[in-house]
Formats: sequence, structure tokens, C-alpha cells
Amino acid sequence: MSTPTQVADTPPPRTAGFWHHLPTLPEALASFLGTVVVALFLLTFVVQPFLIPSESMEHTLLVGDFLLVNKQVYAPSGGVTAHLLPYRAVQRGDVVVFHYPEDPKRFLVKRVVGLPGDRLHIDDGRVTVNGELLSEPYVSFEPAPPNPFKDNFPAKIYTDPAVDPEWWKQLQSLTHEGELVVPADKYFMLGDNRNYSNDSRSWGLVSRPEIVARPLVIYFSLTRPSSTDVQQASDDRLGHDRELSARLAGFARWKRIFRIVH
Repeated sequence: MSTPTQVADTPPPRTAGFWHHLPTLPEALASFLGTVVVALFLLTFVVQPFLIPSESMEHTLLVGDFLLVNKQVYAPSGGVTAHLLPYRAVQRGDVVVFHYPEDPKRFLVKRVVGLPGDRLHIDDGRVTVNGELLSEPYVSFEPAPPNPFKDNFPAKIYTDPAVDPEWWKQLQSLTHEGELVVPADKYFMLGDNRNYSNDSRSWGLVSRPEIVARPLVIYFSLTRPSSTDVQQASDDRLGHDRELSARLAGFARWKRIFRIVH
């Protein structure tokens, strides 16, 4: 009868110094390619970095904040990562990234205030939905000249030249008894900095397919001026900042790093 092979529970003694296995060139290349594949998968289906260029979401998001956004959370439930990551419907109060309806190549970030079927109006800047005043602790009202169209919405008179004429025409058919009735598959967006936000009040509603992501976390933040103190950014377009490495020293809001976006 043959003797059973013994399995050692400790490694064999080292004869001299330390030893370890150095990866061969094919192994190192395979490891590198694996890392690239994972990174491309994450950037394609899960997360994407963006830079906040304007003050429209202050003080939730500041000019100079770098965001990682979840691109899967609102994806169709049958998507590539459906079994790996949770999917849910868009909810009132969500901060979302979406294609700007007037220029789909641009991305904007705003907060969802009106859902399909909602009856919505704004009185003196305060939002009422379905007869109830919304509790919005995230909203800021930075000092600005009065704007009758934005402060009292939907307005009965066309008073703001910044409002899209086509949206003004459509708004008339969607307004009933002084309230905007949000159509099916449409969403009403507002910036948290209500006096400095170019949002659904000016250009209209956002379709469900145009909503592409939800901000997750602020992974870095550069100290930059906003229109509430020095100068105003040219628009609300999100971008990819290539100057991060040159501005790290002395220009960061360190306390905002890894802050969850609500």
C-alpha cells in the first residue's frame, strides 16, 4: 500500500535571504491589459468624471468640483451591468446629469423637481407640487435682481428675453389653472442656486432618455470663483478639466474631497 502524500502547512525553509516570483513579461502584460479592461468597463458603463463650471447648483455643487457620476443607476434594466449594479427610476429630489435638450452634445447637472403627471408652480421662488409646498433644504437664493418669470412660474406674460420662445409656446398648452402639468416621460429640472440657474423655467422639460447619470461623489475640488462673488461661468456645460495636476498645490477645497452628493 502506498504511503499518502503529506501536505505541508508551512512553506519550505528559505535557504538564503528573501525569495519571490517575479512576473514574466507576458504575465505583466496580461495584468496591465486586465487593469485597462476594468478601467474601460467602469468608464463606459459605470462611472465618468465631470467638472462643475458654473454656480447654478451652489451650494450642493461648487465651481471647480470634480464629480464621479453613476451612469448605470438610470440605465435600462436590461443593460450590460443589470445583474451587477442596481437600477432604479428617477425620483423627485435626485441630482442628475442629462443631455441639454437644445444641444444634446452638452451635459447639464440639475435637480429633478417635477415628475411625469405632477402639477407644479412657483410663487416667490417657493415650489409647490401637487398642492404641497416642497421642503428644499438644499436651495440657496443668492442676491440677484428680481425676475418675475422665474420667481413666479408659470408666468402669464412673456417677460424674460432669455426664455426660449418655443418653450413659451409649449408652456401655454401645458398650463392649467396656473400650474404646469408635466407630460408623460418628461421631467422638470431646477438648479439649487435658484437665482443663478438656467433651467427648465427657461428652456423646458427633459425627456427620460436624456437623463444619463447621477452624481456619486466629489473626488476633488479646486478653489474657483463663481458669479456670486467675482465672475460668471459662460454656461452650465460639464467638461473634463485637463489642468488638475497643475493646480493641485494650494488651490484645493480639501474638506469637499470624497463628499457624497445629495
